[in-house]
Amino acid sequence: MSYDGKYSYRSVNDELSRTRKLSDAVIRVDNAEFHIHKIILCKCSHYFRALFLRWSTSDQRVYVIHGLTAQLMQLFVDFAYAGSVLVTKDNVKDLLLAADRFNIIGIVQTCCAFLTEQLCPENCIGIWQFTRNCYTPDLQRNAFQYILYHFEDVASSNELQQLSVQDLCDILDRDDLMVKTENTVYEAILHWIAHAPWERGDNMAVLLAKVRLALTSVEFIAIKVLTNHLIQDSRKCLDIVALATRVMCHMNTNSVCGYRNLVARPRLPSAILLAIGGFSGPNPTHLIEAYDVHANTWADLVDNMEHPHAYFGTAFLGNSVYCVGGFDGRRHYNTVRRFDVNTRTWHQVAPMHFRRCSVSVTVLNGRVYAIGGVDGRIRLKNAEYYMPETNQWTLIASMHEHRSDASCTTLNNKVISLPKFSFSHKTNQWTMICPRSNFGIQVLEDRLFVAGGNTGVSATNMVEYYDAHAATWFPACDMAVSRSALSCCVVSGLANVGHFVTLRSELPWLQLEEVALEMEDDF
Repeated sequence: MSYDGKYSYRSVNDELSRTRKLSDAVIRVDNAEFHIHKIILCKCSHYFRALFLRWSTSDQRVYVIHGLTAQLMQLFVDFAYAGSVLVTKDNVKDLLLAADRFNIIGIVQTCCAFLTEQLCPENCIGIWQFTRNCYTPDLQRNAFQYILYHFEDVASSNELQQLSVQDLCDILDRDDLMVKTENTVYEAILHWIAHAPWERGDNMAVLLAKVRLALTSVEFIAIKVLTNHLIQDSRKCLDIVALATRVMCHMNTNSVCGYRNLVARPRLPSAILLAIGGFSGPNPTHLIEAYDVHANTWADLVDNMEHPHAYFGTAFLGNSVYCVGGFDGRRHYNTVRRFDVNTRTWHQVAPMHFRRCSVSVTVLNGRVYAIGGVDGRIRLKNAEYYMPETNQWTLIASMHEHRSDASCTTLNNKVISLPKFSFSHKTNQWTMICPRSNFGIQVLEDRLFVAGGNTGVSATNMVEYYDAHAATWFPACDMAVSRSALSCCVVSGLANVGHFVTLRSELPWLQLEEVALEMEDDF
């Protein structure tokens, strides 16, 4: 018989399973019998390999297995013969526990992948707790990381009530608990206690110590914390609040954003601001700095960017920062470079159809859009988009006007392109502390950040942000290097965000005794 390529081991297995030909054993589960081939079950399970080869004689044909349902055994057999298994929301947990018990690694991996895809704020705590019943370290890590990275939403879920006080402490202790403010942490504690106040109220002091109260505000402590009756009735809680208040005053007096002490240690940010390239002096620089909004610090990133540019556009998509077009002082470029934030390496991707500097770049529906710009001769009104899956640029309809130096973004599923607004030093509205041009600009945690630029005299390293609620500008930590014509990009969802920011272990330690003495001197 000739072999035509369609006949495979899987088809043989299907035939053996269907016809029971050459079966050499029977497994009995729940009054059901499964005629199987020992060698096939041996391939998918260390348990069955040991059962057939070490725990029984070679001539034994009937095996009785307890503690397993016939439905689950059928799924085991299906997987052994077909190499796949039907996993559903209804059977995944029972199937995973059984597969872990009988050491069927393939099913364990399939179930873990299924549960990882199902993770959401409403079920992540339950899945994390479930992993304690079986050996699934990757799923346990993924579920716990999901809790940390989505705590803003998890904090209001019903599953939060399932946590023990120790589990809740373990979560709130983490530096990588992604919250914009400590208010969220405090509100989560109140939410957890309110589920059973007569049982959980005594844990207030233990939990309050996990809130980094010195990073809140005097108003928050006065209105939200000191008005809580559990805190009012607890000497330990009042001591915690008093310490936090003293540290807060010390930080405000000395313009410090954080210390290594838990009460004042900034948590890791959920997103970072990258300041990339630009002109530093007469030449473009390859420098990348990462801004940590919680610690108000910049960190230098060592990279191997070739041919540094300025006046390029940036966009973040799929764990990569795309640097589009640019100008190096002599040439205008249509090249596009991709910075992989996981490996921190540069890769060249397909070039654009047109050379562009001062180009507007944004992301919409998984595509990188490049809009307008200057090609070295004229301003452009054409636009194109890049698809990472095909590594191709495609031209789209041109704008009505030629433009460059514009800011663009996405709104209501549309790309919006606007002229880059200017900030007047003659009015008291939208006035920057340091008037400048050719700066990097991005929104991070509801604040409009402006980095670097040219003051009209030279490049600057100054950074400031606009707070819409206060309707004013505030200074932020300056970059290490002065530069203009740089590009800024917000990067979020990093599993390795700790590699881009100041290590919390490197923050200064505050001697609390000194703070107490300062307070005594004030009085």
